[in-house]
Amino acid sequence: MIGTCSWNCVLNAEVVKLLEYVFSSRIFFCTHQRNHTSVWNEIVNSCLELASSNARDTIRQLEYAGVTYVQGAAAFADSRGSSSLFITSPDMSVSTVSSDKILLATGSTPFRPGGIPFDGKRVFDSDSINTLSRLPKSVAITGSGIIAIEFAKIFKNLGSDVTLIIRDNIPRNALMKIGLDKDIAATLVADLVRSGIKIERGAQVKKFTVPRDNDKAPMVLELEAKGGGERPSGEITTLKCDIYLAAVGRKPNTMNLNLAAAGIKTDQYGGIAVDSDLRSTATGGNVYAAGDVLGRPFLASTGMAQGFAAIRRMFRDDISLAANPFAFPIGVWSSPEASYYGLSTQQCKEMGIDAGEGVALYAECLRGLVFSPNGLLKLVFDKSNGRIMGVHICGDDACELIHYGMQLVKSKHTIDDVLSNLYSAVTFHEMYRIAALAAVDEAGARKRRAAAGRALAARNRGGPEE
Repeated sequence: MIGTCSWNCVLNAEVVKLLEYVFSSRIFFCTHQRNHTSVWNEIVNSCLELASSNARDTIRQLEYAGVTYVQGAAAFADSRGSSSLFITSPDMSVSTVSSDKILLATGSTPFRPGGIPFDGKRVFDSDSINTLSRLPKSVAITGSGIIAIEFAKIFKNLGSDVTLIIRDNIPRNALMKIGLDKDIAATLVADLVRSGIKIERGAQVKKFTVPRDNDKAPMVLELEAKGGGERPSGEITTLKCDIYLAAVGRKPNTMNLNLAAAGIKTDQYGGIAVDSDLRSTATGGNVYAAGDVLGRPFLASTGMAQGFAAIRRMFRDDISLAANPFAFPIGVWSSPEASYYGLSTQQCKEMGIDAGEGVALYAECLRGLVFSPNGLLKLVFDKSNGRIMGVHICGDDACELIHYGMQLVKSKHTIDDVLSNLYSAVTFHEMYRIAALAAVDEAGARKRRAAAGRALAARNRGGPEE
């Protein structure tokens, strides 16, 4: 069963890069007087074509490999256990497919909380927002995770007024729950504030008033304070906006698969339960699962890796695939980007590892000072032997830089190994050595950061360092 890769991964990554290109290059001088809605439409159309092209290429690859492709909705047959599937085609005809081995990779859909009047016109989830035909003047977004931050920056960079509504009183907490290092999370939140995005902390939408006869009239949201924040618990305030986006996570596409007929268990969110070999609890022991149907982290890269791993196990690969904390890199396609691989300092502590940190500010290297002065790179290491346990980055090209960090962690390299390497001048990779120096010389690191701060301040005011 072939699942779907949401085109959000295309939209978010491509829009961020396109916007950076448009608004930081000479193209901006040709487009800044145009209606930003036309820019939005061009970007969405471009991303739609990219996503469609990717889908067509995937189907071609299946054909080249001799795989039979059937379009339709699949479900396990009640009376046939875990070896047969009913396929309902778009024309509603039903066929049966039987197999000794089955891989479930049906992807995920946005989670839609109750009480929200989703209509695909003014009220959207993180998939339907991609059908938006105009650039709104103001956007309200509920959510504090990766998707919410990505869309908040996209709309803000296009000129919309953006309000981010979060239940937690401390915005970085939600990002830390999904694995981001505390300093990376704080850097992302600081960037949101610096870019002019308003954050409503400790609040949730209690009521929606959506004009039905006037698309240009603003909708009104009633926000209820949850207490412990800027407002007393229960206080009601109103917020006007053109559109509302609920970006509160995703859920596995398992509702209509009739998994119970095959003896397949799921967790409370619908994610398929699997062992370390990605095998489900199917009665015949022949059903595997990979990707978003397992639940977090809902990333295309991890889904593909799990798919390859499941196939190896399905066809007599005896290599153990037991899960480990170094399994995959996480990338956040916000602006600035954020990424990490391995363990955080807190995770090391919970595992009984005495961990240290070495931090490099982007402003400490020349390329970072020019292009992304507010970012940082952090190396987490075991103090007993210097082994690098995790790498955490926030700033330009973080999702590219993390792959070198991944190799450092996977290959069990140490801080000394990084210090002994030579890195090309005027590259972001210089930060790896700067972070390693900070790990062994905290006093020197403080002096370098102070100097970097003076250089950045001088650059911002257009004069010499004081």
